[in-house]
Parts: sequence; C-alpha cells; structure tokens
Amino acid sequence: MELWQWYLLSASSLALSLAFWLTNLIGLPGNWMVVLLAAAIAWLATPPSAMPFGWVAVAVLTALAALGELIEFVAGAAGAAQHGASRRSVVLSIIGTFVGGLAGAFLGLPIPIVGSLVASLFGGALGAFAGAFIGEHTNQKTATESFSAGKGAFVGRLWGVAGKLCVGAMMLVALAASLLN
Repeated sequence: MELWQWYLLSASSLALSLAFWLTNLIGLPGNWMVVLLAAAIAWLATPPSAMPFGWVAVAVLTALAALGELIEFVAGAAGAAQHGASRRSVVLSIIGTFVGGLAGAFLGLPIPIVGSLVASLFGGALGAFAGAFIGEHTNQKTATESFSAGKGAFVGRLWGVAGKLCVGAMMLVALAASLLN
C-alpha cells in the first residue's frame, strides 16, 4: 500500500472511529466497534514498511474497551446497589438504559446531531432510573426506597457513561498514534 493510501485509510478510519465512539452515548458498543475496525485494518490492510500498525494495537484497544465496559457496569450497578437496589432492579436498570437511550435518540432528532446525543444520554439515565424504580416497586418496597434506588441508578449510569467515554477517548488517541506513527 502506498503511503498516501495509508494516510487516507487512517484519516477515514479515525473519522469513523469518532462516530463509533459517540454511539456510546446511546448505549451501543461504540468502543467495541472501534476495536473491530482496528482488527479489520490489521487483517486487511498492509501498512507501508515504515508504519508498524498491527495486532498489538488491536490487543491494546481490546483491553481498553474491556476496561470501559467494566467501568460502565460497575458504576451503574454500584449506583443502584449503594441505594439498596436488588438484583432485579439492577437488571431492569440495564434494560431501561438501553430502551431509554434509543427513545432519547429518536426524541432528540429535531435538533441535529447534538440533540440526539444529549437526549439519548439522559434518556438512558432516565431508563436506568425507571428500571430500578420498577424493580424495587415490584419487590414491595416503599416509594421512597424505590425512588432512592432509581436515583442511584440514574447517577451511576451518568458516571458510567462518563468513564466509558474517557476510556473511549484514550482508545481514539491510541488508534491515532498506532495508525500515524
């Protein structure tokens, strides 16, 4: 592959990776899509001899993506559990996060790009709240206890997404460094 072709591939891959990274806001596995893109590049593209991109970069990105998932899961579950949520509430909180994120993405459509991202982030957090609240309410907890578990899931979800986005940003930097080294 010619050097100019490699740089064109790298630039377009980084732009696509940025779009993938943003899908984390709506509950999609954006960091894992970055890993898959990097794996496809490592498998299909032959970098110029001066470019050392390869499977080591993919392994680093994979480890970072796993770390991001761990941070998101632990923060969300810990937020709900810290306020006394049951396992059922944590599971319903995760389901609510996905449903709320998708609903928010569609509700935010009238405002281009930013509207969908912000609405899906808060939709996911509201879905986490609703899932934890319903889970506790069906366990015969009081409204105050159910609200507290939902509030913990809401805050935990926001912190989890923030942590996952930070790890995803590190992934983008690592990918750029690997591609353009």
